[in-house]
Amino acid sequence: MEDILPIIEKRLREAFPNDVVSAEMMRDFPVFTVKKDKIIDVVKFLYDDPEMQFRFLTDICGVHFPDNQGHELGVIYHLHNMRKNWRIRLRIFFSVNEPSVPTLTTVFSSANWMERETYDFFGIIFKGHPNLKRILNVDDMVGFPMRKEFPLEDPNREDKDDSMFGR
Repeated sequence: MEDILPIIEKRLREAFPNDVVSAEMMRDFPVFTVKKDKIIDVVKFLYDDPEMQFRFLTDICGVHFPDNQGHELGVIYHLHNMRKNWRIRLRIFFSVNEPSVPTLTTVFSSANWMERETYDFFGIIFKGHPNLKRILNVDDMVGFPMRKEFPLEDPNREDKDDSMFGR
């Protein structure tokens, strides 16, 4: 299998010399961390560049690392170049106090539901999204269940008898 990390890293660093935070192989998968405010520019470049041609958005998901001060939340983007069968992962990280990132729906319309799901579970706001609202949880839910501080069980329930489960 071709080592695509140096090829893609070179192109990204040429186009965005100060915006690529890191480039590494993680479990045989090229991973690029970029600055949050440049994510749309980087994705558009990877989409439009004749050598890169990453024109398929496989997935968007959120992550929460509460101990990573100032960079507690993140968004992971998986892109695929179908012609060369190259797959990459892009990451951005930001503070839980500023959980806002630009929407990718301007490049990939398929980002719509993926961003809604990420908002629903992590509370990450995608600026410019055409219809950012909860997709799986109830509208009046106050928390975000995939964040690490979310309680595993509902503390308000009185109808449960946990003594049967050793609690």
